[in-house]
Amino acid sequence: MSLASIGQLIPVQKRRFLVVEDELDLANLIQLHLQDFHAEITHIDRGDLALQKALGEHWDLMILDLRLPGLDGLDICRELRSGGMEFPIMMLTARTTELDRVLGLELGADDYLIKPFSSLELVARVKALLRRSERKHNQSPASINQININHLQIDKLQRSLFSNSTPIELTAREFDLLWFFANNQGRVFRRTELLDAVWGYGHEGYEHTVNSHINRLRAKIEPDPANPQLLHTVWGVGYKFCEAN
Repeated sequence: MSLASIGQLIPVQKRRFLVVEDELDLANLIQLHLQDFHAEITHIDRGDLALQKALGEHWDLMILDLRLPGLDGLDICRELRSGGMEFPIMMLTARTTELDRVLGLELGADDYLIKPFSSLELVARVKALLRRSERKHNQSPASINQININHLQIDKLQRSLFSNSTPIELTAREFDLLWFFANNQGRVFRRTELLDAVWGYGHEGYEHTVNSHINRLRAKIEPDPANPQLLHTVWGVGYKFCEAN
């Protein structure tokens, strides 16, 4: 049997998308627009059932409505990220719920779409999330997974943070932000750069989200948050992370 014939016998693993939306017409429309990805698409219309499904299986993408029966999208996002689930989450929100959109991003959602949205925008956002996810998972296995800086011990694989051997609880996004800073020590980043690097595509105009995360990180990692020694403000520019003197 030729190598070409063998290759034809090996199935190509399909991507798996989970669509969590209680409006049946909208759910059907989303699934229709996602057909070009040749993915296996599962639709669930209740939040509590969706959380069980998301925690119990492998997924490449979740499209998650904010308002759901059983359990809302914010609680689902929080539970998934605290449980170590790292697949991309795109949240669907109404135009009038800006606060919920901000909360969703802070709890670990990777992107959001405001209803009503166009099919072109949905497909473009999904493509961007998948590209970012694939780049993340294709990183060299030899890359550093642990960083020690001053009193902090950061473990990427365990997604854990210790301060002088004492565990510190971080949200999913707080950990992502700290890990990014720790891998780019001494470099100054604008808020828009941090949004793009840590939050990803489609978060323009939410620079205050960065500010709130910086403040929370300082409260958790700095001995004196009012006089930070690790996470510095560079006035008029942004922030940088560096070892204390």
